[in-house]
Amino acid sequence: MLLELSSTSGSDSRQSSSWSGVLALSLGAFALIASEFMPVSLLTPIAADLDITQGQAGQAIAVSGAFAVITSLFISAVAGQLDRKVLLLILTGLMVVSGTIVAIAPNYEIFMLGRAFVGIAIGGFWSMAAATAMRLVPKDQVPRALSILNGGNALATVVAAPLGSFLGGLIGWRGAFFFVVPIAAIVFVWQWVSLPSMKTEARTSVAGVFVVLQRPVVALGMAAVSVFFMGQFTLFTYVRPFLEGVEHVDVSTLSLVLLMMGIAGVVGTWLIGTFLKEWLYGTLITIPALMALIAAVLSLSGMGVALTAVLLGLWGLFATAAPVGWWTWIARTLPNDAEAGGGLMVAVVQLAITSGAVLGGILFDNAGYRATFGASTLLLMIATVLTVLAARVSKHKTAD
Repeated sequence: MLLELSSTSGSDSRQSSSWSGVLALSLGAFALIASEFMPVSLLTPIAADLDITQGQAGQAIAVSGAFAVITSLFISAVAGQLDRKVLLLILTGLMVVSGTIVAIAPNYEIFMLGRAFVGIAIGGFWSMAAATAMRLVPKDQVPRALSILNGGNALATVVAAPLGSFLGGLIGWRGAFFFVVPIAAIVFVWQWVSLPSMKTEARTSVAGVFVVLQRPVVALGMAAVSVFFMGQFTLFTYVRPFLEGVEHVDVSTLSLVLLMMGIAGVVGTWLIGTFLKEWLYGTLITIPALMALIAAVLSLSGMGVALTAVLLGLWGLFATAAPVGWWTWIARTLPNDAEAGGGLMVAVVQLAITSGAVLGGILFDNAGYRATFGASTLLLMIATVLTVLAARVSKHKTAD
């Protein structure tokens, strides 16, 4: 997915007028992340309405992740020299179509088709979002643009689950999914008006994305990322069924717990930067280790809603901060191949989310929440070990 882009923006003054485009991308990121994780808080009503198990409903995240993986690896090659503005508009339009299909789906198969469409939009958007933001503003303003872009992601991470739970109780799960459609429509119009034409020149290579894996530290790091996100979503996807079935919470309490997790996640993203400056690998090792401990404790029943809420709040604190750490790792480990590493990271994370949701669903349906949370614990412990190994390889390389 190595892409060489031509600059059609011309001068810095023209680029400066494209901050509106950056904001449009940020709102697009919000809509996508909200769409991707909305099912987490709606598994119970989805399963009841479509006459499926909660594990099958959880595959709504798995299928979107699977299509995001495929798209992130191949979209540049398939799109060729298509104007990236046009491509972004197509992907945003696909988000509108997806939300509409999911909201009116008469059966499980159509529901999953709609989720596949949003997966394509997710993979395509995140594969080019950062590069697009870099073309919209002057060079010295790129960090600010990327911060704004990721702000939409962070906000959606906070509100998607509790908003889905609240709207599901208010207007039903179908109404909750359709809520994203007008937001996506606004994004489409905003991008149409604010984004400049972004012509693409020259080479696109899918194979180039995998070349960086020849470096041992990258291979170990990507393995750690994969297992970490798999472990995270093995548990996180089934938080609602756990809270309702084991802790017996009502919808309002469920929404409050999910909101607490989201707020804790925002706090985590604010705090982690301080640690990453001097203690990158230490932070990346500590996070999965602590999350493994939390998952293990959560597997014990009868703790009460208050303690469970505290543990899930800590889970949100660490889990939401983790991606910031891994993207920092990409920047430091692959300073000259950040685009290739970033494309690979998108695929690895989405594949891990898919695998985690599938594994969690199978275990939840057939063996209960203890098996699901136990698998999450084991995977997070493996992620800790892999990160330790990556840190050692990196240290030896630096010493050499």
